[in-house]
Amino acid sequence: MPFRIRPDRDFTAEFKKAAGGQLRHAIRTLEEMPEGKHEAIHEFRKSLKRLRSLYRLVAAEIPELSRRECARLRDVAKSLSAMRDAAALLETTRYLKQKARSADEAEALGRIVSALECRRNHMAEAEADIDRRLADAPGVLKSAVATLEDIDFHRGHRRHARLVAKGWRKAARKAKEAIARCRAEGSAEAYHALRKRTQDYRAYHILLRPLWPAAMEAKYEVTSSLIDLLGHIHDLDVLCELVEAEPRHFPNADDLAHLLDCIIVRQLEDRRAALMHADEVFGDDPDEEASRIEVLFTAIASRG
Repeated sequence: MPFRIRPDRDFTAEFKKAAGGQLRHAIRTLEEMPEGKHEAIHEFRKSLKRLRSLYRLVAAEIPELSRRECARLRDVAKSLSAMRDAAALLETTRYLKQKARSADEAEALGRIVSALECRRNHMAEAEADIDRRLADAPGVLKSAVATLEDIDFHRGHRRHARLVAKGWRKAARKAKEAIARCRAEGSAEAYHALRKRTQDYRAYHILLRPLWPAAMEAKYEVTSSLIDLLGHIHDLDVLCELVEAEPRHFPNADDLAHLLDCIIVRQLEDRRAALMHADEVFGDDPDEEASRIEVLFTAIASRG
């Protein structure tokens, strides 16, 4: 089911189709697991991220319901995140090993990779609780599908155009605020906030592609590149947190020193590149950009 809202169709129906499509896809993925358990969890979480972005887009019209559903979706996604996060940390460390600057560094990172493989495998052996959560998650999502029946946006394409523009403007403004925080304080939280708002922004380029297909597709591509960079940054930050929270996995002080040095170097490079890229992605004024969205939405809806 395409994740899309067409302005020339009934807005409530389009919203329900887009939201319901993501929920049903997530349910099928967890129930059937066509590519295995861990890939199913990854795909399920992607669907829920899109859905939360959709709810944030229309939050001005349904604020309480939006907050409630975003919390529900966040919690069920978080309940299945541990194994996927363990795999992501392992992939990150392998990447650092590939970029090693010396043979000693590569050997040290190789031992770190082995330690994280053991950690992941140990977690996999204790998956009974995760299996239970996997079995419970479709029921939570089916309740979210039922909630869609209660949603009804007020009639009027101009009202819907203003609603969409408002949600778009809010996402772009928050992204710019996050960029400023990244420059001012450079904290992991600031970069994570930028990543989340950029994910919203990318979702809106998929969702509202009918407004201007070529431009939306082009912006989607550059936004995806920024999200990839921010994802690397986030994984490095989480790896740092793991070093502090679970030091037993890193008993060799020299290996740990190599790891932390690699993380610092890669973080500096990725953060510098991410901020340059973010200036490109969010270069337009949020008010002007939202105004264009409103005009395009209204024009297409008026022809419908």
